[in-house]
Amino acid sequence: MTLRHLEIFVAVCDTMNMTTTAERFFISQSAISQTINDLEAHYDVRLFERLSRKLYLTSAGEKLYGYARHMIGMNADIEKEMKALTENGAIRIGASVTIATYVLPTLIAFFKQTNTNIDITVCEDNTNEIEKRLLSDKADIGLVEGEIVSPDVVSAFFSGDELTLICSHGHRFAGMPVIEPRELEKEDFIIREPGSGTRKTFEDAMTARGILWNEKWVCNSMDTIKEAVMAGLGVSVIPKIAAQNEIHTGKLCAKPVKDIRFSRTFKIAYHKNKYLTSAMKKFIDFCADNIKMERDTARF
Repeated sequence: MTLRHLEIFVAVCDTMNMTTTAERFFISQSAISQTINDLEAHYDVRLFERLSRKLYLTSAGEKLYGYARHMIGMNADIEKEMKALTENGAIRIGASVTIATYVLPTLIAFFKQTNTNIDITVCEDNTNEIEKRLLSDKADIGLVEGEIVSPDVVSAFFSGDELTLICSHGHRFAGMPVIEPRELEKEDFIIREPGSGTRKTFEDAMTARGILWNEKWVCNSMDTIKEAVMAGLGVSVIPKIAAQNEIHTGKLCAKPVKDIRFSRTFKIAYHKNKYLTSAMKKFIDFCADNIKMERDTARF
């Protein structure tokens, strides 16, 4: 039996007149009668007594009437809730550490200015973990700086980014205008964990030049890396945007490496079979059309 059957049945119960019900639904009286016959045949009960050309609801009909009104009410609630989700929307974003810390807060704030009815939740992790969340439908959209591996995840460029070599003011690199690549092999490196986009960019650039490095400390916190470098425990290569405050205040030194650029791209990603709601499409379009990195002001 369909919801339409129940809607017609309830209307007949309310009016106790098939002609009036037929007019309400813009169908013939015979179609109304057939619907009631279908219900009686389906449940194998008599729903109405037909006495002296009048309808009387049976005890079975009264019971079905209660259930039918409840089901119709539930359907109305579903329609209302689903419509609200379509109009308002919710987005689950998975963001890798650099983006979540230095890009996403301002990005969401700007987006919410014109999309106040869209609810956004964020999970921060490295690129590998964000990719897993997209594959298991635990996130709708990913914003990552590392490489997406799975062919089931679609990714597209939305901004550029660059990493920089940092050291403390007491480090020997502090007095050098440019660092020779081979000098890096003599240093202890404090770097991000495997699966991090920052680490992958660093490793790829070093490997491409055949430069070895000594992995002294591995951690998933950019703040920990900066504190360790400031304490003179080693050097690191991290996103410029992550170090700009410390560089500006003189707590860290940023140094160019001769003939090496640690550049990469920020990407927006989602599962290829993901149904993108209007809210998700709005956010994706916003990232594609409106992001302009302004490193000195940390604004878009």
